[in-house]
Amino acid sequence: MEPQTPHLTPDQVSKASDRVPIPQKVTYGLGTFLDMWGQWLYNSLAFQVFNIFLHLNPGLVSTVLMINRLWDAVTDPLFGWLSDNTRTRWGRRRPYILIAGVLAGVCMPVLYAVGVGWSPHHYFFYMIFSSAFYICITSAFMMPWNSLGLEMTPSYNERTVVMGVRNAIQKAPELAMFFAGQFTTLAVWDGANFENLSDRLWMLLTSSDAWAHGKGENILLGAQVYATVLGLIMAGFAIIMFLVLRERYYKNVISRHQERVKIIETIFKALSCKPFRYLLVMVLAYGLGTSMVGALGYYNTIYYVCGGDVGLGAAWNFKMGISGMLFGFCGIPFYGLISGWVGKRHAMGLVLIMAIFAFIGDWWFYNPDIPWLQIFASGFVAFTGAGFWMLFNSLLADVIDYDELETGKRREGSFAACQSWILKFGLALGAGASGWILAATGFDADLGGDQSAHAIFYIRFMLSAIPVIFLVGALFALYKFPLTKEAMAELRLKLEDMRGEV
Repeated sequence: MEPQTPHLTPDQVSKASDRVPIPQKVTYGLGTFLDMWGQWLYNSLAFQVFNIFLHLNPGLVSTVLMINRLWDAVTDPLFGWLSDNTRTRWGRRRPYILIAGVLAGVCMPVLYAVGVGWSPHHYFFYMIFSSAFYICITSAFMMPWNSLGLEMTPSYNERTVVMGVRNAIQKAPELAMFFAGQFTTLAVWDGANFENLSDRLWMLLTSSDAWAHGKGENILLGAQVYATVLGLIMAGFAIIMFLVLRERYYKNVISRHQERVKIIETIFKALSCKPFRYLLVMVLAYGLGTSMVGALGYYNTIYYVCGGDVGLGAAWNFKMGISGMLFGFCGIPFYGLISGWVGKRHAMGLVLIMAIFAFIGDWWFYNPDIPWLQIFASGFVAFTGAGFWMLFNSLLADVIDYDELETGKRREGSFAACQSWILKFGLALGAGASGWILAATGFDADLGGDQSAHAIFYIRFMLSAIPVIFLVGALFALYKFPLTKEAMAELRLKLEDMRGEV
């Protein structure tokens, strides 16, 4: 079924009850702290801690990150299925958000609980097993949290607003991720160890000198402290989300009428949905293209723009994070307005075209003679990225409505898990390739700032070329996506005739 109803618009079928209260929108957005820090902080710090500081081969680091995403692709469908089938007095999503969210915060420092002087294979296997344990926890949080966001409102436009608020709040934890590299290279960690840790923590609170650029003498200890602080914040936010959030569909649709979802439906039945397949190709192309060069931007800053100065590069990385936060904030209302005028599908097309130009621009934005141009490299990518993820999640909610009309079931967990499985499979390939791409350029951590001209050239070239190729593929998939805003207006009326309003 591909509904075509140009005579109706989403505004003509919207209702006052579609609005999600502002406290719930903001509280739902707090989950981005656990999303960013629980899932992606490790990727941000892995190369700095295990390659630059502990001198583990970058190919092995990227192999661990690839294995992480593959394991993630196993745990996500499991917890998506469990979430869809859970029935409790607190709903089917909120218990997971509470328990897994608190555990994710408490256990995050375990990822960096290694010592200096271990052998490479000890580091490698510790990374694999500790991250696999932690991924089980983050999946138990992420699948119910993502699923809850997809069912907060039946409104075509309000869904974009909910995801816009989520993405706006996400800029705060993203900024903390950019600051992670700088924090681990602060002057306070030079000469620091566990014996004088309490004194160094006191210096952080009382001395501005502690926050100066350091030499990177104990990046590992800085990462351990940073993970502990962020983990406590994550645990607190999980408790707040459990107390404030509500599940719109649970009482009137799920608990009364819906049968249990079979585990095979989590992946294979979701893939039978035609609009969902096009959406998956688009997000896979976007995720794969950007993740393959995830490490190259950081290395481009340190070894091309900053001549191998890790502390200075980390400082610039933080400034680029601020730029990304500001540009990302601007991207949310910009693409939200475009979506309201022409629909999500056309707005997403604009996102992808602008992203292509942003990555092409990286060739010029990374410039050792004009280092401040880097802020536009991160800024323009963040501007388009904010629009992409806001619109993608809103489009995914539309796909779930389409599926409900076809099957009679609300399977947010199944679709969230399936898209996560596909996306993380792509991210696994991208993460696995990123370190080997870096190694193939001729980069050698032991050379410091004396990298060859050959290595620098290919770091710069790959950073621009690889994403552009995949973004073109994402544009083609979007062109085939059939759910326009007019089609969704008619689809909603049919759903409400079938099972009533929510």
